[in-house]
Amino acid sequence: MKDAPDKGSPPGLRIDKWLWFARFFKSRSQATDAVAGGLVHVNGERVKPSRAVQIDDRLEITRDEVRLEIVVQGIPVRRGPAPEARAHYVETEASIAERERRRERARLAPPAPDGRPDKHARRILRDLRRG
Repeated sequence: MKDAPDKGSPPGLRIDKWLWFARFFKSRSQATDAVAGGLVHVNGERVKPSRAVQIDDRLEITRDEVRLEIVVQGIPVRRGPAPEARAHYVETEASIAERERRRERARLAPPAPDGRPDKHARRILRDLRRG
């Protein structure tokens, strides 16, 4: 027989469900794959999709080249509209600043060349990357 949940513990929700409810992923299976693949960390630890998320947990979510750091503010009961989903988390100041830096760097970057760069262009690109 399974033990009844402790009445004193705060309510939680599976991390994959929470990410889907909060609209970080379009489907729950995408959220599950991201957590299982190590793209989501809870309080600095790699977790399994069944891990329960609690209020005030710090999540680090990596999607493509973007890394978000958020703090859980609430546990949603359904996958609602985006404004409702945003009410359940707060992005950290460091995460916002990093996204702004990336956006500015991308805006100032020269346009991507057509095709493969030649020897001269590769040297210029290598020098740009090294600073």
